[in-house]
Amino acid sequence: MHAEAAKEPDQPPTAGGGVGRRGLLAGGAVAAAGLGAGAAALALGGGSARGDGSGRAAPPPSEPSIVPFHGERQAGVIAPQQPATQLLALDLAPAATSDGRAALRALLGELTRVLAAAAGAGVADPRLRDGRPAGFNSVLGVGPGLAARLGLNVPAGLLTELPAFPGDRLDPARGGGDLVVQLCASDRWPLSVAAEQAVAAARTAGATVRWTQSGFLPRTAGGATPRNLFGFKDGTANPVEPEAGQWVWGPPGPHEHGTVLVYRRIRMDTAAFAALPGDRQEQVMGRRLGDGAPLTGTAEHDEPDIYTKNPDGSYVLPATAHVRLSSPRLDGGARMLRRGYSYDDGPDDRGLLFCAFVRDPAQFTRVQNRLAARDSLNAFIEHTASAVAYVLPGVPAGGTLGEGLFG
Repeated sequence: MHAEAAKEPDQPPTAGGGVGRRGLLAGGAVAAAGLGAGAAALALGGGSARGDGSGRAAPPPSEPSIVPFHGERQAGVIAPQQPATQLLALDLAPAATSDGRAALRALLGELTRVLAAAAGAGVADPRLRDGRPAGFNSVLGVGPGLAARLGLNVPAGLLTELPAFPGDRLDPARGGGDLVVQLCASDRWPLSVAAEQAVAAARTAGATVRWTQSGFLPRTAGGATPRNLFGFKDGTANPVEPEAGQWVWGPPGPHEHGTVLVYRRIRMDTAAFAALPGDRQEQVMGRRLGDGAPLTGTAEHDEPDIYTKNPDGSYVLPATAHVRLSSPRLDGGARMLRRGYSYDDGPDDRGLLFCAFVRDPAQFTRVQNRLAARDSLNAFIEHTASAVAYVLPGVPAGGTLGEGLFG
């Protein structure tokens, strides 16, 4: 589980215009300690070193600012990760294909308007006019059920849901959805307002809210990697260009600037994990608790060596360590862009909102099958919800998200 905002793909130039107004504005700062990005695959303390092999840590984060909404790619995937998030999933009313497409077009138009205004590209809600820019950004994706039902133009690998994995305890009411929206900002206030507006637009178009979920990241000093609820640094490894062009974004063509969001809600038994001796925790993770370095390295961003052995022939990274099983070396070098968050829904329900972006959801499936079969962390985590969505390419000023779905 690592959150490493500075290591995400560079944001391309915005298309067709700049930012209009001051955008979503923050009224305070999130002061919660908690979870970083990633779990399940390449997360929960796992993953490998940054793609450029430099071993350098991320630079200090800058103050939140206006994040342009318009561009080739959606800002919620490429903008610096903010410490607060709100996810919601919507379902469209069943309808004939022609009527369903018309309803979807209308809803996408309204959501584009709401999200662009929230980011500062239109008239902001009066409640958001005071304060400082909140770095608001968003992601809008289409679920496989809706894509199949309406015959939408999405990547072929997104026409089915994720398979069931051993150990899953999924609540259908907390996962899935025809549309998935993720809102991010520097604090909760603008997210609440934007979510309210998005839900109102959805209901006007005849859609219903399937589930919602809030999450957070801790503030960290000097760009240090945040720690998760197990106490380990989370977000050490994320692909940068050109790796991201191979593993995150679609191939050249209509899906080139789109990607796929894999979402997993993972409950963590923090008390049971905390009861383990410190050295045992490190063996489970495959990283050191203090500095986040892999057990085979000396610094956080060293590449974990899954082949190094002890004098007795055992692996330095145990066979069931999370870092080992989630290593890109076991998957042809494939990497995920992880932008996860922690959640706290009560004393018995805390954990990780795993959000990863990949070109092909089969990549996540391969890694998760390995983890589900052998990961030592399985004794301390439980997957309680799941969703997958095609994250639409970005849009120029004056356009509507999802215009390519109907071609």
